[in-house]
Amino acid sequence: QGQLVESGGGLVQTGGSLRLSCVASGRTFSNYHMAWFRQAPGKEREFVAAIDSPSSRTYYTDSVKGRFTISRDNAKNTVYLQMNSLKPADTAVYYCAADQWVIPSPTQSRSYNYWGQGTQVTVSS
Repeated sequence: QGQLVESGGGLVQTGGSLRLSCVASGRTFSNYHMAWFRQAPGKEREFVAAIDSPSSRTYYTDSVKGRFTISRDNAKNTVYLQMNSLKPADTAVYYCAADQWVIPSPTQSRSYNYWGQGTQVTVSS
């Protein structure tokens, strides 16, 4: 019913920046809630940021507030995650997620039925 494809990951030094992109295909996600999650080896998948539609209200986990910014461009059917002041603790595979309804909440992975394949972000010391 729809596909999400992430890109923009890579290797960056501590303090550097990356911008992740998530492009939707197969259908428009302009009316969908979208989010970013991340997962490091041996750890649970962790909520990072989310953005509502149509209000574009945003949500962030405490560890990235002030450093990461989620945004969307509905004309391009794309959601972004701008990551600044990166640190090694940010190293993980980052996943894009989307759904028309986010039940029980936009910060929980089980709320989303559409997922991308993930993009690796590695932050060196």
